[in-house]
Amino acid sequence: MPTLRLLLDWTLYRLALLLAAPLIPLRLLWRGRRERGYLQHWGERLALGPAPVTGALWIHAVSVGEMRAAQPLIQALRAAHPDVPVLLTCMTPTGRATAESLYGGFARIVYLPYDYAGLMRGFMRRLKPRVGILMETELWPNLVHAAAYAGVPLMLANARLSERSARGYARLPALTRACLERMAVVAAQSEADAVRLKILGATSVHVTGNLKFDIAPPAAQLERGAAWKAKWGQRPVLLAASTREGEEAPLLRAFAETAPAEVLLLLVPRHPQRFDEVAGLIESAGLACQRRSALDGAELHATTRVLLGDSLGELFAYYAACDVAFVGGSLMPLGGQNLIEAASVGRPVLVGPHTFNFEEATRHAIEAGAALRVNAAGDLLANALMLMNDDAARARMGEAGLAFAARHRGAAAQVALLIAPLLADAGAGRSRPDPRG
Repeated sequence: MPTLRLLLDWTLYRLALLLAAPLIPLRLLWRGRRERGYLQHWGERLALGPAPVTGALWIHAVSVGEMRAAQPLIQALRAAHPDVPVLLTCMTPTGRATAESLYGGFARIVYLPYDYAGLMRGFMRRLKPRVGILMETELWPNLVHAAAYAGVPLMLANARLSERSARGYARLPALTRACLERMAVVAAQSEADAVRLKILGATSVHVTGNLKFDIAPPAAQLERGAAWKAKWGQRPVLLAASTREGEEAPLLRAFAETAPAEVLLLLVPRHPQRFDEVAGLIESAGLACQRRSALDGAELHATTRVLLGDSLGELFAYYAACDVAFVGGSLMPLGGQNLIEAASVGRPVLVGPHTFNFEEATRHAIEAGAALRVNAAGDLLANALMLMNDDAARARMGEAGLAFAARHRGAAAQVALLIAPLLADAGAGRSRPDPRG
């Protein structure tokens, strides 16, 4: 029966890939209308072209959040294994841009091919990675099985699995189990993540904590944010960071209706392709706006109500420039975004009701007194204004955030220790028969 179920799951997965194949170029063209990066490097997505590096430590991080989360781990691995080349793969142009800005000086960066068996085998054959590290929960069946066929050990690092995601993977239980059983090691963020992963089939599971706690706020960005704040004078600043579609419009309405004129809203959408769209929403709300991209060499006008953060790689500077931070993706049922960065800068944090992608970190932050949960945009503004008028409460939450962030550090060192034996044994592995038969 398990073999029959696995055959059925593989058939369904292959059928889905077959049906999706004609849509791939159309999707890239469609996404490329607003984000030109989707029109570039198509050969990499099809495992074509010369190998940029062979025998590397390979880390796959699908987009911006995962690529940034890998930073402390990459630093630890480079310190421990300075002679091993680093290969980074991603799926999105913003993930690639983030990788270039953080690791472009030493790593080779390419797109991961789509999860078709021939493409993944070609990727493994061309690049011959020593070890593969999949950030968070990137379970692609053909990738996993191509790695097993090539004798490339895989690790699932900073693994998280919400109840919703676990239900999704459980729809193909035999295929999910086959993938997880072939992970040499799984480093889970929390006990709850570890339990869900074990139920689905993972075996060598270790709870190492969240790598995002190990990301140190860059001093240059903290200085930049402090300089902005000094230029803006005494204006209280509310930051809405990493906002997603459907959140900005109600937030802007609530801000226009309730916020005093001296309060500045610093609005930073999660996805850069939405910058112009959000600028239109600000205009529709009747709020005077300037863009961060036009601010260098120019002053913030006294009449400006909203500063649109249309830049990449400056999130820590935005946190350093604000008095209160709202972390987006949480007013709508989108799972939330990373609140650890705001806490690590010592800013009071507000989050919406939907934080299932960062469940444990959010719960710990609230319990520590570093964060407050709000129910809707109006509630968000009410709490933000209350904190802006209470210096002592802001200070308490900021100090609690610093302590919360410091208390949970150390995941990178633990994960690096788990990877060390895989790197040491990588040269001894031999290709095995295709595990799909």
